[in-house]
Amino acid sequence: MSAVEDLYPKDMQWRDKGVLEIVWSDGHAGVYPVRVLRLQCPCAACVDEWTGERRLKSEDVPAFIMLQDIQPVGRYALQFSWSDGHDTGIYSYALLRRLCQCDHCVPVKPVEQKSRRLL
Repeated sequence: MSAVEDLYPKDMQWRDKGVLEIVWSDGHAGVYPVRVLRLQCPCAACVDEWTGERRLKSEDVPAFIMLQDIQPVGRYALQFSWSDGHDTGIYSYALLRRLCQCDHCVPVKPVEQKSRRLL
């Protein structure tokens, strides 16, 4: 097994409004703005299964999206329920580590496109 495959979340807490922190088994404190997580949903409705093309666009997700529930999926992933009614994405631990937005993982933050939808 690789080091990434051995990773698992040890703790989760709200770091700030709309920012989830996941403390990983290797001690890394991952930073996850919930809108970033929603935009990166890996489910078949959000990503074309054949081409891998992202179907979900930034303007499709409300600016004020809320994470309503988190459920473990086996010992390899988390499933999130969102305020827009979406709940089919299964985020593997490896995917979540790649999505970390902390200053170490993403030293230069991209400029996010603004959504026209507020809710």
